[in-house]
Amino acid sequence: MKITACGALLSAQIAASSIPAPEETPLGKTAGAVIGMAQAYADDGTIFHQSGDVVNALASYYYGFGWLHFGYASGLLVSSSPDTPACPFKDPCEQVPTASDAQLEEKTARYARLLDTARQSVVVAPEPGTTAYEFSGQVLVIVSAYAAQGGKFLHRGNRENALACFSYGHGWLDAGVRSGLFRITGERDLFTV
Repeated sequence: MKITACGALLSAQIAASSIPAPEETPLGKTAGAVIGMAQAYADDGTIFHQSGDVVNALASYYYGFGWLHFGYASGLLVSSSPDTPACPFKDPCEQVPTASDAQLEEKTARYARLLDTARQSVVVAPEPGTTAYEFSGQVLVIVSAYAAQGGKFLHRGNRENALACFSYGHGWLDAGVRSGLFRITGERDLFTV
């Protein structure tokens, strides 16, 4: 998928999203934080892209999709679009210009390490037997799946798709932490809390 198309898709999905819980409730506030972070990463991606930094644009857009898709899966967000949630992974990522190869290589390797460290830095917070506990486990499965898929792409030398996977998975985990599904036991600076 072209990076500009990814950004446009993310922005369209955010625009079609709403918060079903009343704004002043804990669920409403949590949902506001989730959609706010998705929007912040969409905005960052656009700024990066406009300045010619396609590597950071790609990472930002996929991180934002991670937050947004967490919001839909958790029920914090709903969408008026029949195509929700749109999948940014249906097409391979656009190749970045050769001039950005070194930046892409460094960022992809760093994001792989950061996601691994982030996964080791959290524990499930809700009590066993609760719905929140069950959903926490589902989030960890999704995060692990994207970490593994990113590793496969990296092994094949496809750094664009690897970076997308690592960013998306980290977005899910970060949203889970912000939503109270995980307690940070390690490096706090890897999360937006």
